[in-house]
Amino acid sequence: MKIDYTKYHALKNDFLVIEPKIKLTSSELSALAIGMCDRKDGVGADGIIVLTGSKKADASFSIYNSDGSWAEKSGNGLRIAGMHLSRNIRKKMFSIETSNRVDKIRIIEKHKSEMIITTELGEPRFETINVPMISKSKFMINSILRVGGIDFPVTCLSVGNPHTVLFVDDFNFDWKQLGKEIEFHKQFPNRTNVEFVKFINRKRIKVADWERGAGATGSSGTGAAAAVCAGVMMGILDRQCKVQFENGIMEINWRSDNNIVELTGPVVRVLSGEFQLERIN
Repeated sequence: MKIDYTKYHALKNDFLVIEPKIKLTSSELSALAIGMCDRKDGVGADGIIVLTGSKKADASFSIYNSDGSWAEKSGNGLRIAGMHLSRNIRKKMFSIETSNRVDKIRIIEKHKSEMIITTELGEPRFETINVPMISKSKFMINSILRVGGIDFPVTCLSVGNPHTVLFVDDFNFDWKQLGKEIEFHKQFPNRTNVEFVKFINRKRIKVADWERGAGATGSSGTGAAAAVCAGVMMGILDRQCKVQFENGIMEINWRSDNNIVELTGPVVRVLSGEFQLERIN
C-alpha cells in the first residue's frame, strides 16, 4: 500500500501529514503510524496527522502517535495542518475539526518553507473528571501526586488532551524517566502528557516535555499551553507568556475575553515522499 506524505516540524516536533484516498480503520491507522514513524525502518516522526473531508470545517483532523496510540489533540499538529492546507487553499485562516471542537488557525507570516501560525486550543479544563484523572479531589492545582513513593506537587488539566505540570528548579535530573512514570500513573486512565517547567519570570518559562505515546519530542504546543495555564492558576504567570523549549520559543495567550487559549509559533516543511507499507495488521 502506497501512502503519499509530507513531513513538517514545529520546533523539531515532527509529523507526517497524509490524506488517505481510501478510508482506513483506526487499527489500520495505528499500524500505519507505527510503520511510518519508525526512525530506522520508516520515515521517522513523532506521529502522523490524518486529514480528511469535513462538513463543519476546511478539514477533519486526527492524530496518531509514534507508538500507534490515538491522541485527542495536538497544538503543533494543528498548526502543521494549517500550513499543509495553505499549499492548495489560498487564504490565511482555516478551520479544522478535531475530536471535540472546531479550531481556527491563522497564518501570521508566510515564507518559502516556514510559516508563523496561530491556532486556537479551546478552553482549559481543570476538573479532575475532565482531565481525566482518578481522584477524590475536584481539582489538582499544585497538589500532591505520589510517584514511586515520592510526593510531587503537580497541576493537572486538559487543553483538549491530558497534561500534568510540575514546576522545577532545573532540569538536572532524569526527567524523562519521571515523565514516563507519570504518563503511565494509575490515576490517569488515558495516560497523560507531562511538562517540567522552570520559572524565569511572569512572562517567560522554560519547558522540558514528555509526550504521551511519543516520549521526549523537543516541544509540544498543548504542553506549552498547559504549562502557562497551570502557572496562571498558581498565580505566578501572566496570561500572555513566552515558552522556551530546547529548540525555540512558542507564545501562549490565554485570552481573558473568551477563555480560549491561543498558541503561536513556527512551522517548517521538511520534505514530501511516498511510503510503501507492505501490510497493515
